[in-house]
Amino acid sequence: MSGRLQGKRVVFIGAATGIGRETVKLFAAEGAQLVIVDNNLEAGQASADAVGAQFLVCDISLEDSVRSTIDTAAHKLGGIDVLVNNAAIQYSGLITDFDVERWDRIYAVNVKGVFLACKHAIPHLRKSKAAAIVSTASLAGKRGGGGMTAYSSTKGAVIALTTALALELAPDRIRVNSICPGWVDTPFNDPAIKHMGGAEVQAKILASMVPLGRQAVPAEIAPLFVYLASDESSFMTAQSIVIDGGVFN
Repeated sequence: MSGRLQGKRVVFIGAATGIGRETVKLFAAEGAQLVIVDNNLEAGQASADAVGAQFLVCDISLEDSVRSTIDTAAHKLGGIDVLVNNAAIQYSGLITDFDVERWDRIYAVNVKGVFLACKHAIPHLRKSKAAAIVSTASLAGKRGGGGMTAYSSTKGAVIALTTALALELAPDRIRVNSICPGWVDTPFNDPAIKHMGGAEVQAKILASMVPLGRQAVPAEIAPLFVYLASDESSFMTAQSIVIDGGVFN
């Protein structure tokens, strides 16, 4: 690797599985100093151990938990240069069948969690010479689908938050961008696949819907996180970049 993140102090929220786990491997290989944050103690610790990172457990829907975790991470790293918001949950179902508790929970994690992490990381990021926030949105936030109303709307909120926060923080030279993956082969999508009728049905739908004819694997998404966290993207902010095999065109 080329050391594209050499010396970058990174707080990475949501790295126990899937895209997050694959991305922290690449971050570590590129020289980042990492504190990994997750609410999954066992899987999160395993992900951290695999790359020699420090691990903190946190419920990102609770402000006291987020505040304490971010401050502890900043202390361990000696500051923060990059915040990655990758934690999320997914619930599927028709809006008429959706209960309020699930609606509130998905917003508490997918939207409120990003807000809280940014709120408490920004004072630390302001002390960095080259700070960046990278959040995981979704193609669903740009092009929702039936049965995905709750999830799609949370990711649309992340996209809007990215744009507004980038403009708010531009005077502080803190760049803010998000990534909008399409279908990625990860257990995170199991609720949506179940709603679609199973893996075989999903495969047929993807074959006809995705110009490249398949879903991605996490390793195909991770390099975009590296680019947005690195100084290579020093003139890029307020962007929500789609990486979906050509669906959104």
